Amino acid sequence: VLAASVYREGLKNVAAGANPVYLKRGIDKAVEAGVTKLLRDSKKVSDREEVRQVATVSANWDDEIGEIIADAMDKVGKDGTITVEEAKSIETTLEVVEGMQFDKGYLSPYFCTNNDTMESVLDDCFVLIHEKKITALNDLLPLLQIVSKQGKPLLIIAEDVEGEALAALVVNKLRGTLNACAVKAPGFGDRRKEMLRDIAILTGGRCLTEDLGIKLENVQLADLGQAKRISVDKENTVIVEGSGKASDIQGRVKQIRRQIQETTSDYDREKLQERLAKLAGGVAVINVGAATEPEMKEKKARVEDALHATRAAVEEGIVPGGGVALLRSANAIDKASSSLEGDEAIGASIVRRAIESPLRKLCDNAGVEGSLVVQQVLKSKSTVGYNVATDTHEDLIKAGVVDPTKVTRTALQNAGSVAGLLLTTDCMITDIPEDEKPAPGGHDHDHGMM
Repeated sequence: VLAASVYREGLKNVAAGANPVYLKRGIDKAVEAGVTKLLRDSKKVSDREEVRQVATVSANWDDEIGEIIADAMDKVGKDGTITVEEAKSIETTLEVVEGMQFDKGYLSPYFCTNNDTMESVLDDCFVLIHEKKITALNDLLPLLQIVSKQGKPLLIIAEDVEGEALAALVVNKLRGTLNACAVKAPGFGDRRKEMLRDIAILTGGRCLTEDLGIKLENVQLADLGQAKRISVDKENTVIVEGSGKASDIQGRVKQIRRQIQETTSDYDREKLQERLAKLAGGVAVINVGAATEPEMKEKKARVEDALHATRAAVEEGIVPGGGVALLRSANAIDKASSSLEGDEAIGASIVRRAIESPLRKLCDNAGVEGSLVVQQVLKSKSTVGYNVATDTHEDLIKAGVVDPTKVTRTALQNAGSVAGLLLTTDCMITDIPEDEKPAPGGHDHDHGMM
């Protein structure tokens, strides 16, 4: 709506002889002033109720989705991983996994301690974290003897465990000599190394890499990590309550956060955020259920939209919804345009008029006169605006009609950027739409009656 409004007005001025380059400069300066005002007016999301409000509004006023997302954020924190999946029933449910989870399961089903659930559950166990493959029994035997004397289970995380080393673990498990389990290390290449170090810090152990120079046969108990409980199934491993120092874990979390800020790759940023979530938060899965597949697809899309909006709100705060936050930047844009001249001033005035368009569009949809509502909102206090749902002027933040600051900010910035680019473009190329041929009609067979 914003981009169309800015482009439409800009195009009229270009057709009337305005310089598109100067128009774009004016648009950019007005957008900058508007964004500064939005960030100044932004209110931090401080409690669960505000998270619920943002999620509910973003999910088209669906209270059930709002509640589930608020619960998920509450349980895993702002750094936790929240995934959205399709449920096998009509119920929409929340499932929370505490601790660090990675997508590697046991290397042999003989490691299972519960044959009903096909899980290996290790309570109060040691963790060996090794960068390379383990194949020779002689390398592993000294460690197995040390651990079996302690009477505690052992989880081995390595690039792979195979051959006689794997066979020895299975035999010891079946004989009841040592409750052990082996899983492959998560990730690949340098990312695998970093994830193994994350696990080492979480469990208070050491990641045995080539650069440390420690051979497997020389490993001592002090080199192993520990955890209160580890559960391993065919596809996943979950480490709960590792014995790592809180200060070490926080130091690692700060390091990953710094890397997230510094990286320029979206893929690397996503992977770093996953690591951060595993260390600092937990994992929550929202299972979206519905009666039919089309309904499920639509509901899942709404949950994903609401989740993105909620994350944005936690990151940059919230502003009054219903187009009010944009209107509140009007004075800042007027002030910025007062120092401009000629076509630059016209560009700024285009943005000034465009920020009214979202509220006008809402009013049109509700069958209300937009001009009158805009004037009333401009005269009212900062968070007071028009609530389309109740047809009243009220404090929108108290009423729960809120938008994430990040969403409103990026909408304004993207509108200015796209419209400015189009205005300064001499020629655009588009595909000619193909005419859809009507489906062939069926033959009319008139067999008659006998």
